[in-house]
Amino acid sequence: MFNRRDKARNEISTLVGSGTRIVGDVDFAGGLHLDGQVYGNIRGVEGAEAILTVGPEGVVEGSVEVDQVLLDGTVRGDVVASDRVELGAASRVIGNVVYRVIEMASGAEVNGSLIHHDPAQPQDEGD
Repeated sequence: MFNRRDKARNEISTLVGSGTRIVGDVDFAGGLHLDGQVYGNIRGVEGAEAILTVGPEGVVEGSVEVDQVLLDGTVRGDVVASDRVELGAASRVIGNVVYRVIEMASGAEVNGSLIHHDPAQPQDEGD
């Protein structure tokens, strides 16, 4: 598990350290590694192949919307990944997780719904 983690770490362009607290939304491109706290939403710039890595001490109090999420910390809000979600053993999500591909380690916690989204599949309009 987490075989893409080394690749993601090599592509980190922004680091939020453990003593850092951000109040407000964060929009980013490339790789963002979070060991601190964000009180706001985190969004990857559309078309930028955004990768969010949340370390064990990292906390997001808001929603996350990126291409890939590698989570070892806590998100209190919905997680929407257009590509992949990897939940480590210490990860906690208090909200829904929308994903195309998901990996979960034993001990990962999701207090919400797991919602598979495949853009290749047509959405039912309801009859």
